Amino acid sequence: MADALSAIPAAVLRNLADKLYEKRKNAALEIENIVKQLASNGDHDKIAAVITLMTNEFTYSPHANHRKGGLIGLAAATVGLTSEAPQHLEQIVPPVLSSFSDQDSRVRYYACEALYNIAKVVRGDFIVFFNQIFDALCKLSADSDPNVQSAAHLLDRLVKDIVTESDQFSIEEFIPLLRERMNVLNPFVRQFLVGWITVLDSVPDIDMLGFLPDFLDGLFNMLSDSSHEIRQQADSALSEFLQEIKNSPSVDYGRMAEILVQRAGSPDEFTRLTSITWINEFVKLGGDQLVPYYADILGAILPCISDKEEKIRVVARETNEALRGIKADPAEAFDVESILSIARRQLSSEWEATRIEALHWIATLLNKYRTECLQFLNDIFDTLLKALSDPSDEVVLLVLDVHACIAKDPQHFRQLVVFLMHNFRIDNSLLEKRGALIIRRLCVLLNAERVYRELSTILEGESDLNFASIMVQALNLILLTSSELSEMRVLLKQSLVNPAGKDLYVSLYASWCHSPMAIISLCFLAQTYQHASTVIESLAEEDINVKFLVQLDKLIRLLETPVFAYLRLQLLEPGRYTWLFKALYGLLMLLPQQSAAFKVLKTRLKAVPSYSFNGDHLKKSSNGNPYQFLHHISGGSHITEDGNVAVDNGDPHNGINFVARLHQFHQMQQQHREFFRNQAQTRKTSTSVSKEEVQRLEEGEEETRRPHLSELNVPPRSSKRAS
Repeated sequence: MADALSAIPAAVLRNLADKLYEKRKNAALEIENIVKQLASNGDHDKIAAVITLMTNEFTYSPHANHRKGGLIGLAAATVGLTSEAPQHLEQIVPPVLSSFSDQDSRVRYYACEALYNIAKVVRGDFIVFFNQIFDALCKLSADSDPNVQSAAHLLDRLVKDIVTESDQFSIEEFIPLLRERMNVLNPFVRQFLVGWITVLDSVPDIDMLGFLPDFLDGLFNMLSDSSHEIRQQADSALSEFLQEIKNSPSVDYGRMAEILVQRAGSPDEFTRLTSITWINEFVKLGGDQLVPYYADILGAILPCISDKEEKIRVVARETNEALRGIKADPAEAFDVESILSIARRQLSSEWEATRIEALHWIATLLNKYRTECLQFLNDIFDTLLKALSDPSDEVVLLVLDVHACIAKDPQHFRQLVVFLMHNFRIDNSLLEKRGALIIRRLCVLLNAERVYRELSTILEGESDLNFASIMVQALNLILLTSSELSEMRVLLKQSLVNPAGKDLYVSLYASWCHSPMAIISLCFLAQTYQHASTVIESLAEEDINVKFLVQLDKLIRLLETPVFAYLRLQLLEPGRYTWLFKALYGLLMLLPQQSAAFKVLKTRLKAVPSYSFNGDHLKKSSNGNPYQFLHHISGGSHITEDGNVAVDNGDPHNGINFVARLHQFHQMQQQHREFFRNQAQTRKTSTSVSKEEVQRLEEGEEETRRPHLSELNVPPRSSKRAS
């Protein structure tokens, strides 16, 4: 201290702490000259003493003017040292850096000024303090005083110039500093950081691309900044890096892919677009490096396919197609399970386009990696079944395509049909809204006869008889009306002459017994009119209720459709198709006379000409209706479906034992009667009701025993069965 005091006059030290800037400036010039003289004499001990004096007595003083004087004095000493300054930097720089956090903004300003002057003198030797200086500048860039900010910007430019021309700068030591600050939200700090990234990336000897994963997330975070300028700067930096990636032979795609996947789900539109654009380029460029990240990338792409912004949708679709087209080997880190899991999860998306693409992925995986996919079938099967209730027809059709692909194997086919029936059983709306679509599509994809045989087998043993009846009615309607099942209808028409048709007829018969109208429809379709007539006669023992009449009404209307055109034409040959007439008149007798169905069927029968085109004649009865056949039947003989006279003694016709079939039908109907009787009994015993409720219940039961003729357009007075 004594050496310093002897070297610097007391007046200079007094002026250095003066409140007037001019006096401090003049004192600093005096110090500069003194240090310059000491340096020329090589008296570095005294120089060190002067610097120590400036530090301890001034820069660390509790008085602001002293601190200001100390800063300007240190800068002056550095200028005086010129080329010999580097050896004293360890003493000079720390107190200046310490002043950057001073409470007085003017002190902070002079600290920037002092360090600026010091840096100009020492240039490259200044790099040893770069990390501390960078940290200080980062804080000052967000200073509350605009003058301090301006001074910090000037210093920042100088430091950037020094770094870009220095060969001592260590990017490895700098990156941790940068990474720590990349998620700061202050706009001034963000601009400061992007500025440094851009500058360092422009230096040929500095490989910023190799460290891009360390600060990439921060850059993407800035794309959603409220400041347009910051967004623009971040986008410009990212665009430059993406171009470098395209031109670089070696890039760490993996780490960056993880970041991009996260950013693709950003609520900010611009961030999503930029990240999905990067992913698109990565898929094209990354090759094998990206194989372990395919699932994550797919998880980012699929939601973007349904993005509200068209640009994002376009890029996402392009990326999705490129990713799906890449050939990968499960033995080389290609994780089929993870991709299936992502696709399964996206089936729950609220967006139709995303669900559709998820199904395309499942189908693609099944086609390319069937063995691997079937190992994880249990993980996706339930989700695929639930997807059959999707509000979109296109989604449902694709789900069925996937199911059909799975069901190529017999065991999986059986599993599909069983699960499908289970879903129909527990979800009535699925059967009502999607049942026909699902069954028809499966018939196209998996062979209609195979599907119907399997369904029939399951329904034959169905314990819920109410569901079985509803399901059979639905299947029967599809069989009679769907173009997809036309070949099955042709085969069934040949049941009496073709073994394959007979086999199909018998296969369906057992389950069709759950519904009388379904059985009659099947008999009409198979042209087993004699058996149909016998079944209709047996219905006299049934409880003719509303459900029965509604189904009968539907059957009569079906007889007027193109599917049964052949049957209507057969009415022109009454001698050959006697049992058809008897069956139709049997149905007519079951209908209330004033119902619409009665009128339709009666009109059709009246349309039969009195002259038979095959030579037989009809003559009217005494009252003119119904018609009687001149060719009449005597004894126990009956005209069979092929026109030949045969005795109905129970012998099978073309292998069909109709007596056994009729017994089967009666047994099933008896089971239905007992089932509904037990249900009614259970409802009575499980519910405690008041007398009024009991009365209403009895009235309701009486109503179900009577046909609800209002539903069939029948006046109340016509409640008796038509005679």
